[in-house]
Amino acid sequence: MTSTPFPDFHFDTDERADPGWTLAVDTSTAVCVGLARGDQVISLRDDNPRAHAEQLMPLVESACAQAGIEVHEISEVAVGVGPGPYTGLRVGIVTARVLAELGGTPLHPVCSLDVLARQWVDSATAPAEGFVVATDARRHELYWAAYDAAGWRVDGPSVGKPQTLPAGLPVGGPGCAARGIEPAEGAPEVLDAGLLASCWRELPNVGIEPLYLRDPDATVPT
Repeated sequence: MTSTPFPDFHFDTDERADPGWTLAVDTSTAVCVGLARGDQVISLRDDNPRAHAEQLMPLVESACAQAGIEVHEISEVAVGVGPGPYTGLRVGIVTARVLAELGGTPLHPVCSLDVLARQWVDSATAPAEGFVVATDARRHELYWAAYDAAGWRVDGPSVGKPQTLPAGLPVGGPGCAARGIEPAEGAPEVLDAGLLASCWRELPNVGIEPLYLRDPDATVPT
């Protein structure tokens, strides 16, 4: 009697496992919150530059409500660590750290400019010669970083006057309008936290230290 071997079944547990919901928070420009799970993406924002502390958690709760989950059901937390203004950036990073700690999940920090660069590349309008992404740094300055055509950072992040930007490269990002710069065609105008939630694994981990790049505007009197 001959025996028939059992079929060699192979189960890819990574593909079958439910990745859960990833929360993304970025307060380097506006108050931006995103949730992503597979092809499901939710993006919310509040453009009030003075309401980071008041609006962030309500936006997180609203995004969770749209997803039909509770905050404690979030599986991963990603956060943009700037560069950005001191107070707003600090609110976002602290909130993300607390949510990650409460959820027992690692925190995944990325450069906020890298997110904008990825948006530009994903739109299929990124310049073939590379480009610069810039956000408003106040004091008549910009936070900026330069990227190759694939969206990989090749210079920066830095802060400086508009005339210090790399010469000859198209410029885009939320800082253009504030500094009177004509943005390149197709450049992102706002940061999409939903994209951050869905693609943080593909962006460099820059460490959890906030990218302030300069001293805060407010100082202790002497």
